Amino acid sequence: MNAVFAIAGVVIKELYRRKDFYVLFVLTAVITLLLGAVRFFNDDKIVRYLKDICLLLIWISSLVIAIVTTARQIPAEREARTIFPLLAKPVSRAQVILGKFMGCWLACGLALVVFYFFFGVVSGSREHHWPLLNYLQALWLQWAMLGIVVALVLLGSVVFTAPSSNATICFIVVIGILLLGGHLNKVALQGAEPLRTIIYVIYFLIPHLEWYDIRDFIIYGHSRVGWGDCVLATLYAAAYAGSLLWATWMVFRRKSLNV
Repeated sequence: MNAVFAIAGVVIKELYRRKDFYVLFVLTAVITLLLGAVRFFNDDKIVRYLKDICLLLIWISSLVIAIVTTARQIPAEREARTIFPLLAKPVSRAQVILGKFMGCWLACGLALVVFYFFFGVVSGSREHHWPLLNYLQALWLQWAMLGIVVALVLLGSVVFTAPSSNATICFIVVIGILLLGGHLNKVALQGAEPLRTIIYVIYFLIPHLEWYDIRDFIIYGHSRVGWGDCVLATLYAAAYAGSLLWATWMVFRRKSLNV
């Protein structure tokens, strides 16, 4: 595990040396503060609109950070030829995969803490109400969802040669699941065989990332999600991420590093 955490530490340092996180955070902060400067902010609907925009920006920014950061990890190591001395330490390919995953996932978690702290300060200063447990649940569930995304992108990085193509495909897949994944079962009911069965199979195979989106609970002041549901959602995310990491290792261990 020392090797795994050492690799993870390098990934975290790399993220905060690059400008991606800072640009996204500043963009989110500027847009949110500009909207918050509206004079008729005391209107409840305006408050909800601001919270909705800010949380949407947090979701978009976190996905960009997770996908872009993860997509370049293994290809960058191969291109710079640093993968060979890394594996000669000795570090196994499984440790490389796990270290890259831990680094990207922890980096996403640190970014989420900064984003949600900013959101809590802005929202609380206007509403004079700080539902900290609601924010904690939203942060945790989003972070768990990002674990699946990071594992998916890692799998793509050992399948596709170019980080750009991997990132593009993963963006399309993730956005497609978030927007359409929860409706595939309804679409299947309207289709004829064998299309109905195919859609049902896809519906049950894909990770349902939309389950982790509880923005409406915060925007409209709903009660918290049950803690039991949070535990089940966490186990679901862990199972999917673990399966994707296992698939990544199976591909990576057979892949030539010289190509």
